[in-house]
Amino acid sequence: MLRENLPAIPDLADLELVAAVAEKAVGVKQLLRDVARDYAPAVFANSLGAEDMVLTDMIWSEGTQIGIFSLDTGRLPTETYELMARAERHYGRRLEVFAPRHDTVQDFVTGFGINGFYDSVEARKACCHARKVEPLQRALAGKQAWITGLRAAQSQTREKLKTVSFDSINNLVKISPLTDWSEREIWVYLRANKVPYNALHDRNYPSIGCAPCTRAIQPGEDVRAGRWWWEAPETKECGLHLVDGRLQRIEKQGTAA
Repeated sequence: MLRENLPAIPDLADLELVAAVAEKAVGVKQLLRDVARDYAPAVFANSLGAEDMVLTDMIWSEGTQIGIFSLDTGRLPTETYELMARAERHYGRRLEVFAPRHDTVQDFVTGFGINGFYDSVEARKACCHARKVEPLQRALAGKQAWITGLRAAQSQTREKLKTVSFDSINNLVKISPLTDWSEREIWVYLRANKVPYNALHDRNYPSIGCAPCTRAIQPGEDVRAGRWWWEAPETKECGLHLVDGRLQRIEKQGTAA
């Protein structure tokens, strides 16, 4: 069961809360339809976390024309692979999966060692680049927009997150529809809509990445404390979401994103 430091799984008897989340979800679904219309082809990068399963449900259940892919780093927890299979059965759809190139992983292991990512921030970021960033770049090639499940409240590196920004590295629009959602709202949606989620969430893993770089959090810790726990909070990004150290705002149809 979830410990006291994690948000309690909400009681769906709180009909006012359930209704508020459902209304908020309407706006997200409309945003996703707008993205599918205005930025085709658009894709959703699904890391299979709780937030990403909310967006998976919104896209697949509504039939929105947005592709969904996941990155298989080769070192994901067993529970994450189990969720991939369960989600495909649940929705009757197939995730597109991108794996790292053998030569880039081999170069990392040769240079830093099989678990060299523990030794320095440089080594850890090199591993993330080989296993995540390069596959992501292939997945985004030729796309006009990519969607993420990022939330501003997740960590200090995401406090200034905008719903819409421009990724100048990959040269496309980046959309984070759940920017202002709380952890509690995420779980209300998951429970109310019977969305499959990673079993590790029930064992104090609010944020899940590769198995060697993820641990359960302790009472009182930040929700991302279990990610790269040996590093300082300001370095805890894998490189997927840093755009020259800044986010550029986009204004569309007279409304600032």
